[in-house]
Amino acid sequence: MIMSEDDILAPRKSRTGSSSRATFSRHEARGPIIDQEGHEIRPESLEQGFREFRFEFGQASPFGNLTREQRIARFEAIAKLLDVAFILPGTNIRYGIDGLIGLIPVVGDIITTAISLWLVREARALGAPWYITARMLGNVAVDGVVGLVPFAGDAFDVMFRANMRNVRLLRRWLEKQPRM
Repeated sequence: MIMSEDDILAPRKSRTGSSSRATFSRHEARGPIIDQEGHEIRPESLEQGFREFRFEFGQASPFGNLTREQRIARFEAIAKLLDVAFILPGTNIRYGIDGLIGLIPVVGDIITTAISLWLVREARALGAPWYITARMLGNVAVDGVVGLVPFAGDAFDVMFRANMRNVRLLRRWLEKQPRM
């Protein structure tokens, strides 16, 4: 069956004579808005939220207002992603995106070293003393320099796990600190 252009451009009328299109008013067509926990959200509170929602560029870092525990959790999550996120199938060898990105000659190692240096900066922002950050920088330097060697450096990245070593260093230091 071939449709004519008139059928495409203008909807067909039903046998009762009315349009085949259902007409709903704005409030009839919508059901209640439900959040993730299953509670109903009132439309006026939703509209208030949209009026207050805005981006402010250049004001502050989007990561600046995290609590200490959230920063530590983020530090650990990034370190795990870099070093032990995946398991090599059929073995018990864990690797992360550090080993994968490191397969790109020179550029990959520069990228992963930069991320590792950012983690050391985060540790310093958490209050880690100079001797802890110096050991962390040593781990990152060894990982970065040896990682530049093609293939052997990538295998070393998988086994050395500089970021997980840095997490352990930071955790041990934090455990010795008095609770406030």
